[in-house]
Parts: sequence; C-alpha cells; structure tokens
Amino acid sequence: MREMRGGCLCGQVRYSANAEPAMVAVCHCKNCQKQAGTAFTVVIGIPKSAISIQGQLKTFHDTGDSGRPVERNFCPECGSPITSDVAVMPEFTFIKAGSLDDTSWLDPKLHVYCDSAQHWVSIPESSQQFAKMPG
Repeated sequence: MREMRGGCLCGQVRYSANAEPAMVAVCHCKNCQKQAGTAFTVVIGIPKSAISIQGQLKTFHDTGDSGRPVERNFCPECGSPITSDVAVMPEFTFIKAGSLDDTSWLDPKLHVYCDSAQHWVSIPESSQQFAKMPG
C-alpha cells in the first residue's frame, strides 16, 4: 500500500491517501490543459475511500466528452488543482500529481486524449496511448 501526501500551494488544503494506484496517467484533454495551464496533467487514480482531505475545496462542475459530469476540485485560495472526480468512474478520485509532496515514484505509462496532445509534446512509444479515454 502506498502512502501519498500532498496539498495546495498556499497550504490551506492538505490530503493523505493510502492505496495502490489503480492507474497513473497523463491526460492531454483540452480541459485538463486549461485547468493546469500547461500541456497536460498527470493523475493518480485511487479509490475514493482511500483519501482524507483537510481544508475546504471548491469545485468547478465540468462536462467530459462522454457528456457526463467531471468535478474539478481545487483550493479556493490559491487555485491549485487537487483532485478530479469523473462520473464515468465513480469509485475513483484522481489526485493531481503536481499536488503530491513526493513525486519521485511516479512513472506514468498511460497517455489518454492523445488526439488533443500539443504537437510539441513527445509521448514515449513504450506507453499505452489512447486517442480518447479507453472504455
């Protein structure tokens, strides 16, 4: 079981989680690009029951390409993205990897929404790649 700790830039939101990640993925969708302010976001999928959050989060209610809800949870003070919850995978929460205290163990092997990846981003050939979200 992996212990993960992290939080936002200003320190008002902290979390801890104990779980083996179901996935570590790089998402290249346009909405993740806009939320992160960069070319992609790295997410760690864990069971919702495995995370404990201290502090208040604000939620932006988004819509995924499935037409189903995506809740993008962030610190209302500094704006740091913390988690996303997607209706098509209700048992999981997706921690935004940039909010982790220790990222040394991350080695994403899955890239999703590759059809909207920035042209200057190199995706390793050894990675699983999907034009959209698999499923």
